[in-house]
Amino acid sequence: MDVKTVHVIGAGPAGLMAAERLAQAGLKVVVHDAMPSVGRKLLMAGRGGLNLTHSEPIEGFVGRYGAAGGAVAAWLEQFSPTHLIGWAEGLGQATFTGSSGRVFPRAMKASPLLRAWLARLDGLGAEVRTRSRWVGRRDDGWVFATPDGETVERPDAVVLAMGGASWPRLGSDGAWAAMLEGVAVAPFLPSNVGFDVAWSGVFGERFAGQPLKPVAMTHDIPERYRPSGCLSAQTVRGEAMLTRYGIEGGAVYALSAGLRDAIERDGTAVLTVDLRPDLSVEALAGRLTRARGKDSVTNWLRKAGGLSAPAVGLLREIPGELPPGADKLARRIKAVRLTLTGVQGLARAISSAGGVRLDQLDDGLMIKSMPGVFAAGEMLDWEAPTGGYLLQATMASGAVAADGVMRWLAGR
Repeated sequence: MDVKTVHVIGAGPAGLMAAERLAQAGLKVVVHDAMPSVGRKLLMAGRGGLNLTHSEPIEGFVGRYGAAGGAVAAWLEQFSPTHLIGWAEGLGQATFTGSSGRVFPRAMKASPLLRAWLARLDGLGAEVRTRSRWVGRRDDGWVFATPDGETVERPDAVVLAMGGASWPRLGSDGAWAAMLEGVAVAPFLPSNVGFDVAWSGVFGERFAGQPLKPVAMTHDIPERYRPSGCLSAQTVRGEAMLTRYGIEGGAVYALSAGLRDAIERDGTAVLTVDLRPDLSVEALAGRLTRARGKDSVTNWLRKAGGLSAPAVGLLREIPGELPPGADKLARRIKAVRLTLTGVQGLARAISSAGGVRLDQLDDGLMIKSMPGVFAAGEMLDWEAPTGGYLLQATMASGAVAADGVMRWLAGR
């Protein structure tokens, strides 16, 4: 029996997932990665705890993908959060769900999971070639640059999983976009990224590196730019981090797509920060009726308002004097308006938007103009906030592409 050969280009989560499913189906699989080792972005993401997926109900889960939600919903039908958890535990990586609903391996780090994954691939007979960079096509073959010179491969099918354009030093630089002639590729944009704020010198020096927590952040979306069915504002509770250039962190990342688009459109964006999201205006105003006595304003706000030093600093950083009266001051604390003046670039972004447009692909993620060539992962034009949504969709797309390869090969 003639065994078909599939080459997977890119050894991140999408590529490795595709390789695993293809090898399990008995196909000969070769995985190429341009870097000296595989899964570098996965390992970096796992430094603070590898967030595999999220326990949110699927309706809300799909909504995290914005305009790409319909496409991603189909991917999740084939490889859901439940599937991902079962897959991880099948590798010997027990999981747990945190209070935020995020799902992590008990080991927290990515390295134990990656080692077990590579051992499984090895056991399935999949070959992994590092320092093997795809450089183009010639004479109906796929050309790779390796330390030993160029090689030309002629597989029966190919899965492209070369990542987007964020964290380029880890290998995903988006250079492949110029090599896909005739395939529409949306420009890469930073996603899950920090934003510039014109802090005063004193504030930036004193509070850079300090957290704001807990906070609620809101971005109002003008009606003329609001997608059909979208709320007039998005609000996210969580944490943020003050930096010398501005502000970043989970709550900011969750709003980054809308904020980025607003800055591109209008030059600036307004982010409204509630420094005491756990209290109503009335409850906070009641606390602020406490006499200040000999306390400084900062100490009084800390004691009566329950504000941290960075929160007080932020409150006093915005233009205008602190308003008199407990009610007005409470309203200011619960609606600090920050003007964002710029977006950090792709080199500092956790992920990227843009990539191969979804209308260029069929339901099995085959590129319509390139029969036998499939694409998966951050190469595709979708984005999502952190919180498990990125890795879930990335791995699901790898599973969908692998299944698409098998259907296509069977149809031939």
